[in-house]
Amino acid sequence: MKRVVSGMRPTGKLHLGNYLGALKNWVSIQEKYDCYFFIADYHSLTTKYEHTEKIKSNLEEVVMDWLSAGLDPEKSVLYIQSGLPEIPTLHLLFSMIVPMPWLERNPTVKEMVRDLNLKENVGYGLLGYPVLQAADILIVKGELVPVGKDQLPHLELTREIARRFNYLYGDLFPEPQPLLTETPMIKGIDGRKMSKSLGNQINLSDKKEEIESKIIKMVTDPEKIRKGDPGHPDICSVFSYYKILFPETTHTIRKECESGKRGCVQCKRELADRIYKKLEPLRDRRVKFENNKKLLWDIINSGTEKARKVAKETIEKAKKLIGINYI
Repeated sequence: MKRVVSGMRPTGKLHLGNYLGALKNWVSIQEKYDCYFFIADYHSLTTKYEHTEKIKSNLEEVVMDWLSAGLDPEKSVLYIQSGLPEIPTLHLLFSMIVPMPWLERNPTVKEMVRDLNLKENVGYGLLGYPVLQAADILIVKGELVPVGKDQLPHLELTREIARRFNYLYGDLFPEPQPLLTETPMIKGIDGRKMSKSLGNQINLSDKKEEIESKIIKMVTDPEKIRKGDPGHPDICSVFSYYKILFPETTHTIRKECESGKRGCVQCKRELADRIYKKLEPLRDRRVKFENNKKLLWDIINSGTEKARKVAKETIEKAKKLIGINYI
């Protein structure tokens, strides 16, 4: 089977956007590929290096959500980026051969500087994070990377780095191909992109009352004041959730909304109940790891050991090709 590699930053509990955008797909592809999924804790330092106190607890939250969603440590290797010292070594080797213009033209860095208002506070780590990303993928010789179309430029830089190393020193690294995935973008409860930093998310582990409280705040059709008023579902945030999460219901809900038969409060309560029931199996599985952190860390450590065996072999071969394997 071809090897798939992907990772997530340790940002804490995952939400519906994380699930639909990546995790749900990871769970399905582990049946078809040799999968390596990692917690990108080094990457969390590129923009929040002064706030590290929650990295470990956030890491645990992410892995618990992975396991509760269906990632299987018997089918996928789950590991921590910082548990592989070979990654920063490969990052260093790559940094020697990557021209600066490759990094300066990276549109993602420009977007992050703008969105996070970093201005002059751009560290080398942020500028060079695509090189670290290439090391993440190539240290385990990843052949496929699950991405959306908007992420293709990121992967192309990894491919360029692999080609440059192979040209300079000899063939070692595959040129990772995109595993294009459909990633429906679900909005947060305020209509903006779902994000923990905006506080507009519905977490996979939310309790029933938390989900209800969040959904009831959502904005619906501003022209539909009373239940009997005809609604316009296509401009309603609540209806957009039905379309993504429960498409089989949309025909009936559209008809009832447009005719005035369905009220907004009823629609919100039904949505909250459906989301709660949809996430119930995940919450049930999560409890086992919440109550047994040793089991959780046994899984993490075992996966990290497996990944490190591959990483060690890769670094040994890279050093030999370069000619610095004399120690």
